[in-house]
Amino acid sequence: MLSMSAGLCVAVLCALTAGLGVRGEHAEYRRRASLESVPGEDTSMNILHIRAVDNSSTIHYVWSSIGAPAVLLVYTSSPSSQLNVNWTQLTSPTPYGAITIEPASSVLYSTALLFTRIFEYQDVNNTADFSGTPEKYFYPAYDLSEFSWDDANATVNASSLTANLTGRAESHSFQNGSLTFRISAYDGPGRDKVSPRLLHNANCSKFEFLLSQVKPRGNNSRFALEMVTLEKKAGRKSMQSVRSIDDEYTPTIFEVAQLVPHTPNSSHAQGYFQWKSVAYGSTSGKREDSLPCQHYILKSLNESVEFPSVVHAFFGEDLLETYNVEAFNVSFGIADGDFYDKYNFMSWSALIGYGTPPKDSFSILVISIMGVALGLPVLLLLLGAGVVLKLKNRVYSSYEPIN
Repeated sequence: MLSMSAGLCVAVLCALTAGLGVRGEHAEYRRRASLESVPGEDTSMNILHIRAVDNSSTIHYVWSSIGAPAVLLVYTSSPSSQLNVNWTQLTSPTPYGAITIEPASSVLYSTALLFTRIFEYQDVNNTADFSGTPEKYFYPAYDLSEFSWDDANATVNASSLTANLTGRAESHSFQNGSLTFRISAYDGPGRDKVSPRLLHNANCSKFEFLLSQVKPRGNNSRFALEMVTLEKKAGRKSMQSVRSIDDEYTPTIFEVAQLVPHTPNSSHAQGYFQWKSVAYGSTSGKREDSLPCQHYILKSLNESVEFPSVVHAFFGEDLLETYNVEAFNVSFGIADGDFYDKYNFMSWSALIGYGTPPKDSFSILVISIMGVALGLPVLLLLLGAGVVLKLKNRVYSSYEPIN
């Protein structure tokens, strides 16, 4: 009976593992990925190109620090599509058409994400309420199009598929500080080794937004990042908040936020932007250094928006006539939490990709715990039943009828 009970517990655990899935990161779909710097005449004008290829398609990610930092995502139906950059035209007053993907007929989808401003505000009541903070508590925003940028080519690691875009503002606050976008490419599925341990696949790229040694302009300073996104007029992007079921890799953080396009009648996949609602005040990303973050609703932009030349170079001149252009903010910090000056450092990670956003499932550890939790009561129940039957048989075997 004990052996039968143990066998049943094992069966329960196996059923849980099979039924709940052994995590999407173990899928074997892969692409041939590369990351390189596109050389130009000025080392401060950076273009980084990620090319992820399979047998029938290519995903291009074009990262740039020319003007406001930006990334273009272009999906093509050709495994041999190539990026072309005309630097002379790109740096001219009319950069339209300076960045192309050839053959142009292979381009099925394209979008862009721009990083436009960093807000700093004085959170006098420690509420971490970015949208509800009075205007008088805001310092002048850092316009990222006015930053000066280091040579990214010196940071490219073709083996680890990583590179950095590092810039500084002409401000006393950035005398010893810097802003860095640490970029990563992937050739297959997996999970990052650094917090918040984002789950990724071969169809996405990651960046880490790092503020290091930036001097706050006052007491109780908090920061927020403004981003701008493009989607064709046929569709719009929407913000989603997804409750995560897996707390093993990012303790206490159960929310995954993602920006996904909603395009009716679309016959192919589209781009997405995804992150966990947490930043960190240290490079180690320890739980005690976590800084929960908040995202805010999308806001349509009018004709006053200024696009960096790389966006005009690929998408053309009349962007507002062809694309829905929307801005949103992510702020860092939680009510009654620590301020930036405790660490003088902050990191926040996000994915940009094509297709279906990665989705956490139960981990092996969680499945094992559930298996034990569900299997132990069954085992005790069966053991109890076995004991009762044993005692019952013993009573009847010793009974002698009265003559």
